[in-house]
Amino acid sequence: MRPITEEDLTTRARIRDAAMALFAEQGVKATTIRGIAEAAKVSPGLVQHHFGTKEALRQSCDEYVLSYLREQVTLGVTDHNLGKPEFIENVQRTAPPLMKYLGRALVDGSPAAAAMFDELVRVTEQHLADDEGSEADHRARATVLTAMKLGITVLHEHVSRALGTDLYAAQGATRVGRAQLDLIRPEFLGRELFDEARTGLAKVEERR
Repeated sequence: MRPITEEDLTTRARIRDAAMALFAEQGVKATTIRGIAEAAKVSPGLVQHHFGTKEALRQSCDEYVLSYLREQVTLGVTDHNLGKPEFIENVQRTAPPLMKYLGRALVDGSPAAAAMFDELVRVTEQHLADDEGSEADHRARATVLTAMKLGITVLHEHVSRALGTDLYAAQGATRVGRAQLDLIRPEFLGRELFDEARTGLAKVEERR
């Protein structure tokens, strides 16, 4: 077996990205290997060479998005980068195609979409401030908050239309981020995390 080259990795990523875009736009069932190949500007045989089947390709997309979310949660929340405009701008630049895919996956259903939801609930629960004492049902609060935030992803077309701004453009993402913070009590997320997010968005707007 020949060694994997950099070109192989680049081609594989291009196929995966094309598949994510098509899966997000028309769903997994309506997407074909041939359609993915055309979008990636490769042959159907090359798609099958790298991924085997459409289901295996979908699983690769799921794993990629889950890995991305884990990385950004770690960088933003755990490593306290929410206050840095560079971090926010990088997320606004890289997240849109992945979030569109996630929105469709949540509607269509997939094991990885369920795993992503559960992980976001876990992280949210971990960082919720206990402002109502030890009797507060943080699990329920984290679940509801996660569902509300992901609802924006699922309904992104309607949100963009109502705002008159593309949710996944930098201006729209910043506007929605500020609206979310306006609707959430600082104590709910934790004052430190809340202030970092507010500061980061303010700095992003200043840079523009």
